[in-house]
Amino acid sequence: MSSSFVCKLDTDVANKAPASKFHEIFKHKPHHISNLSSDFVQGCELHEGEWGTVGSVIYWKYFHDGKARVAKALVEAIDDENNSITFKLLEGDLSEHYKSFKATLKCIPKGEGSVIHWTAEYEKHHDEITDRHTFIQFLYDLSKDLEKYLAEA
Repeated sequence: MSSSFVCKLDTDVANKAPASKFHEIFKHKPHHISNLSSDFVQGCELHEGEWGTVGSVIYWKYFHDGKARVAKALVEAIDDENNSITFKLLEGDLSEHYKSFKATLKCIPKGEGSVIHWTAEYEKHHDEITDRHTFIQFLYDLSKDLEKYLAEA
């Protein structure tokens, strides 16, 4: 019997904002997200490296499941051609339940807007831990909230 509890969830968000603008804010200006979407993200600080570079470490303060939470994440991969970024959790609230946690954002051009595709991949500490449907919902809701600002900008 396998002792691995690796799971994957994803969601697509139809968006009026161009894929390039969505990719740009998460790559170069994640610290602006708290100004645009403060109900979801309260802060974002660069701890190591430079904005928009692989290997950078970003400290996120966010509000999820009715609580203020934190996550320290490594920018593991950036693919400008496909407008994608992968964040790997180093430490934070999600570490209580997961050995590993990655979130990948892919911004796909569609007409004048885009489809924002989020994937969460994680390994649970044990099988009693519930899947993070609320976290993928958080990413969906954050994307819809950011759409208001990025579609106009």
